[in-house]
Amino acid sequence: MNKVIINADDLGMNIRCTKAIAKAFAKGLVTDTTMMSTGEYFDGALELAREQGFFDKIGIHLNLTEGIPLTEGIKKLERFVTNGRFNKSYNGTTPLSKAEEEAIYTELSAQVERLEKAGVKITHADSHHHIHTRKFIAPVAIKVCREHGITKMRIKRSSAGFSAENSAENISFRQMLLDNGFKTADFFVYMVDIIKAEIPDNTEILVHPDFDRDGVLIDRRAMKDGTPSGYRLPNLAKLKHLQLTEYTFL
Repeated sequence: MNKVIINADDLGMNIRCTKAIAKAFAKGLVTDTTMMSTGEYFDGALELAREQGFFDKIGIHLNLTEGIPLTEGIKKLERFVTNGRFNKSYNGTTPLSKAEEEAIYTELSAQVERLEKAGVKITHADSHHHIHTRKFIAPVAIKVCREHGITKMRIKRSSAGFSAENSAENISFRQMLLDNGFKTADFFVYMVDIIKAEIPDNTEILVHPDFDRDGVLIDRRAMKDGTPSGYRLPNLAKLKHLQLTEYTFL
């Protein structure tokens, strides 16, 4: 049986996606989630996770692209913040100044610490819009996670589907994580990718649980990608060749 992790991103971002994630857990459609310390529904998400029994399945969803930062220093960085809110202007291909690197380190540290102070034992790390995989952000994210004892981190999306012939950039990033003592999945894909190929062992699948206008549980990202089947979250637990596992056991 091939082991599969199904992670729901964006816990705490807002009330709607948070309740969708809780429902996905209740239905057995996801195994893990990652939480935004900067989310507008932070406190409500923590309460819901306790009530619904997935408080021990929460990782950190590092964020430098959307919402309001936790620290003041990063608000001075025009490439990252506009009018007090994160923007998406940093393309990840240009080096950081010393001031930018220090401010990002402080902000990401604060995001991790907010979850820790809330009693969350952080199981793993990923990021909003995959910012932690960017060339000049990655070393900072790795440093922060290592300092806080987070030893599991998401890799880059498998650009060649499930082929072993992933891009050199993907292979390099995964090797960087392994060299720094992290554990990772062998593959990381979106739900749309599994339509095109069978799912191999040790794969992480990303979903964005949400509700459509009729209150039906869907994958918000799949809807954006134009995935067929009504964008509903499939129940992969029903597939006999798959074993759903958790980041805790990676």
